[in-house]
Amino acid sequence: MYGMVTMMDTYIGKILDQLEALGLVDDTLVIFTSDHGDFWGQPGLSAKAIHHYEDLLKIPLIVSMPGTVPAGLHSVSLQSTVDLAPTMLSFAGIDVPRRMTGLDVKSEWTGDVEAIRDHVLVENRHNPTTMKMKTFINERYKLTVHFNRPSGEIYDLQDDPGEYRNLWDLAQCQERKKELLLKLVYADMAIEPMPMPRIAGA
Repeated sequence: MYGMVTMMDTYIGKILDQLEALGLVDDTLVIFTSDHGDFWGQPGLSAKAIHHYEDLLKIPLIVSMPGTVPAGLHSVSLQSTVDLAPTMLSFAGIDVPRRMTGLDVKSEWTGDVEAIRDHVLVENRHNPTTMKMKTFINERYKLTVHFNRPSGEIYDLQDDPGEYRNLWDLAQCQERKKELLLKLVYADMAIEPMPMPRIAGA
């Protein structure tokens, strides 16, 4: 692991040095991120696994573009990797195709608005019968639905950031579960690519 981090530091440094040598630093959007985190024993897991706990989902996102992205700006707002492509196109002045399901969050990265997203969706399709799940996350709650299983997970990320107390079956949380399930359905419907242009006459 230390060797991999050292290699990344070295070669990312080479890229940044070359941008500076070519005079392209101010005209280049640099994004450092990952597709997933790793477990180091939380919660009893190792490596990347496939569970939707915060240690796996909260990944670094560092953005740099001097003169455009304010230096030192720190945000705790919700972000999604599906937003990267439309946002990069926006920075490049290229129209974002309407079939893309991510959001253009350029105005958030430039500090013009505090937050654009009020939720994110996380999906996993490990195989048709096991660990196939969909998770809805907003600023406070996380709900995970497991395919064809009556069990699920709900965590209050504000009061229980370590995700130790699953609220799914608690009687006092059933109204909250209904609310979050409906929000998950709405969020899932919202990512359908639109419009779907007619390609042949009726």
